[in-house]
Amino acid sequence: MPNLFTAPPLVEFRSLITHCPACGAGLKVSKTRIRKVSTLHIGEFRAREVFLRCKPCERTYRSEELCALVPPSANFGYDVMVHAGKALLLRHRNEEEVAGELAQSNLRISPREVSLLAMKFVSYLALVHQRRACDITAHMQTRGGYICHLDATCEGGDPLLMSSIDSLSEIILGNVKLPTEEEQHIVPFLQRIKEAYGIPLALVHDMGRGILKAVATVFPTVPDFICHFHFLRDIEKDFFGAEYDTIRKRLSKHGVSAKLRYRAKRLKADIDEHPELIEALETSIGDAPLPAEARQFMPVLNVYALIQWTLSGKSEGRGYGFPFDHPHLAFAERIRRLHGEVEKLRPLQLRGEWKDNKPYSKIYLCLDKIMRDRTLWKSVAAIQEKITVFEKLRDAIRIAPSSGRHGLNDEGQRGSIRTIEKRVKKFRAWLTRSKDCRQDCAAQKMIEQIDKYWEKLFADPISVETPSGPCLIQPQRTNNILEQFFRSLKRANRRRTGNASSRRMLRTILAETPLVRNLENPAYLKILLKDKASIEEVFAETEIGTLREAFKEARNTPGKIPAKLKPLIAMPDFPEKLVTMLEKAVARPESNRILR
Repeated sequence: MPNLFTAPPLVEFRSLITHCPACGAGLKVSKTRIRKVSTLHIGEFRAREVFLRCKPCERTYRSEELCALVPPSANFGYDVMVHAGKALLLRHRNEEEVAGELAQSNLRISPREVSLLAMKFVSYLALVHQRRACDITAHMQTRGGYICHLDATCEGGDPLLMSSIDSLSEIILGNVKLPTEEEQHIVPFLQRIKEAYGIPLALVHDMGRGILKAVATVFPTVPDFICHFHFLRDIEKDFFGAEYDTIRKRLSKHGVSAKLRYRAKRLKADIDEHPELIEALETSIGDAPLPAEARQFMPVLNVYALIQWTLSGKSEGRGYGFPFDHPHLAFAERIRRLHGEVEKLRPLQLRGEWKDNKPYSKIYLCLDKIMRDRTLWKSVAAIQEKITVFEKLRDAIRIAPSSGRHGLNDEGQRGSIRTIEKRVKKFRAWLTRSKDCRQDCAAQKMIEQIDKYWEKLFADPISVETPSGPCLIQPQRTNNILEQFFRSLKRANRRRTGNASSRRMLRTILAETPLVRNLENPAYLKILLKDKASIEEVFAETEIGTLREAFKEARNTPGKIPAKLKPLIAMPDFPEKLVTMLEKAVARPESNRILR
């Protein structure tokens, strides 16, 4: 858009009120102030605000029009703030891209200012969200209430970002940053949820000890269920996690992946010189005779193809992750297959020349050491037996099917919860009768875990009263609604920053940032706006003092190093200087009196 002004125009703003509403006295000019202001629909201009004051009441009146455009003492309007917040947090643009978008509206802004506006956007939204708690509760009551899903995410340590979402309305209710996932940190968060939205119909979460204790403290009488996916994942990690760790560590120790890739790279150079070999292999596998001219180099292609087939075992799985997928086990099994197939191929001389079969001999010798690793193959045999047991429980609980295509988004196969309960009961009876179970501590522990969480696994439909009459609500069997949300949050961060790690993002974002996702929910947006036409109008109602206090508190991340302490810690000789300072303090005790 072309610039409408050669220089920022000067616009005067004053209150429309001429007499004090309280005492009726005429208002007098108290002072004037000029500041630069930028909005999307005007661009940059100079605002001269006239402050009017009632002397008897000692009250100051500001321009209603200017306050509706821009926050007090700010330079960028509410519309710029909303644009920056939505662009960064909903459209996943980075700061430079947003600054470029605003430049097209003749707004000069730095990427750092864009980031700051987005954080203020979150703070405003969080305050409005709190003000609308009663309206959100009324909306959820039209469905009979809310089912509170709880989960936390972190990467590489603290802090954890914990969120709560209602699975019926899909409204994010609240968020908090925690130093650890312990009861004493979670309880205050749940108490705030309880005060704002009342008692939920049920709760769904993982098996974290802190969450279990906190829920029992705050919601002692509410039906409490654990996610089937988390239950199955955690119970099977305990069941054969030790064997799988051994396989992973032994493969790493042998460095077999690097060796196979190196060998494949050497072979690829020969294959590139004879591209016709691939076509010859393709036709020969289809029962056509092998061309005579391809016989000399066929061992090269065979070994290369077998190596690539072996390496592809590392990506085998359905996207569920361990323990549902076992890529390291699949890789180990393919290594054994590779060794066995090469052993069969070594004596087959296509031209009667033993030199042609050198590729077979080299890869055979490359695998010799790992094939003699008794610890590895003993663990492979042990885990295969346990996986058979795991697959029976997996089939009984009807979650994350081996033929599934949804990966971590799998919600579990549909069916009566009582049918699933009977299947799990049947599995438990089978495992208890098994002869090996009595001697296997891991199997005994699995039975103990099933018994311990039995009441939290199988939820009867909840009968609730709604404005349209009674209805039955079946709590979700998984916590995928939050798992998917956290994954989308991390994907958005990768889009904006290009950084695969989300650790910095989780440290720096405001805890209430996930509330922005509610703006994609039409029902929530209607509640947020209430009788206003835009989010900007809603934000303009927020008292600036309240906003500043909330913004300051929101940026106080658990574990964050105070800004003034950082340069001291950065000093290379900080420990020595600290000791020297204390030694001087001890030598001169009068300094202690001054400090007191």
